[in-house]
Amino acid sequence: MNSSNSGESFFHEQVRSSSNKLLWLGIALVVVGIAAIVFPIVATLVATAFVGWLLLLAGCFMLAGAFSIMGAGPFFGALLVSLLSIGSGVFLLFNPVAGAAALTLLVGMLFMLQGAFELVFALEMRPYLPWGGMLASAILSIVLALLIIIGWPGISLIALGILIGVNFISSGIGYVAVSRALRP
Repeated sequence: MNSSNSGESFFHEQVRSSSNKLLWLGIALVVVGIAAIVFPIVATLVATAFVGWLLLLAGCFMLAGAFSIMGAGPFFGALLVSLLSIGSGVFLLFNPVAGAAALTLLVGMLFMLQGAFELVFALEMRPYLPWGGMLASAILSIVLALLIIIGWPGISLIALGILIGVNFISSGIGYVAVSRALRP
């Protein structure tokens, strides 16, 4: 089928033909998201372990790569970064509760920066119609950041799990919506 005849691009044709798979992906993400919200401590500890393993593996690869760098300055810089990554990964794996607290604080600071950026962006867009949505997103990001930071470290074991769950649910709903919109 020629995409110029149907008015659709090759990408749109591929997505349309995968609408059933997108529906099931969306449903699976919603189910996993609900599970993460129902069991936030488990979701938090799984996320902490995942990040720990990523840092450990990346650090090992960077350590191996550091020995191929010529020059004392770049070598020691690469060596330091690799050892910090390995150390961070080991810390997260062997101290998951403390690791969850550190990651939760990091997410809170990230939300605060995101909210500040979105606030400035919304105020710059103010004369145009969609600026209110960006302002609402900015306020929500800042409020979430404040809730995380104020409740830290006490909420560390549940905050990440709930945030992961909400993210999976919203992504799942998005995939289901796209799937339904693409059905013939």
